[in-house]
Amino acid sequence: MSQAHNAVAAPSPLKQWWLKWRFHLNILLLLIPLGFMPKYFADVKMFRGEAGLGATPIDNIQVGPWQVSLAELLDEAPRQNGPAGYFKSFNLALCQACIGEVKAAYLRIGKPRSLRAAGTIFFGTPYRMGTSLPVPPRTRGDAELWITLEGWDGSMHQAAVPLAKASPATLAWLDKQGGKP
Repeated sequence: MSQAHNAVAAPSPLKQWWLKWRFHLNILLLLIPLGFMPKYFADVKMFRGEAGLGATPIDNIQVGPWQVSLAELLDEAPRQNGPAGYFKSFNLALCQACIGEVKAAYLRIGKPRSLRAAGTIFFGTPYRMGTSLPVPPRTRGDAELWITLEGWDGSMHQAAVPLAKASPATLAWLDKQGGKP
């Protein structure tokens, strides 16, 4: 009788390496996402409003008889939204006493000529309203954000906040864009 010849070929070096390190690589694949979790949870707190209005809040801005707080949502440069251009998100909170008196709130770069050109409207609850403000790349560094509040009685009140104070990240972005001084 002939003896069957069972020759087992030695595994390739790549297969040997994989068999030896696969467990460690799988552990690494589980640990990498854990490194990003703190930023994720901080962003979730910010968007829910649990971490305040935003990155750089400015409290007690007097707009006519009312007071508001304004903050950029995230401390980052404006983001491009397709062909519409660059936008920056801001949040606004009305004072407790003026919640029933304010009909609408608007935000704009530069002084509005009328209520029809008041800027982007804030939406949401009076304690945390949000808007996306268009930011032209050629905005001057000394520009001002104008807050316009419209009352239920038809009154209109405005206040200006320097862009440098409201959003330092936008000012840095404008400097990179080559905006006029």
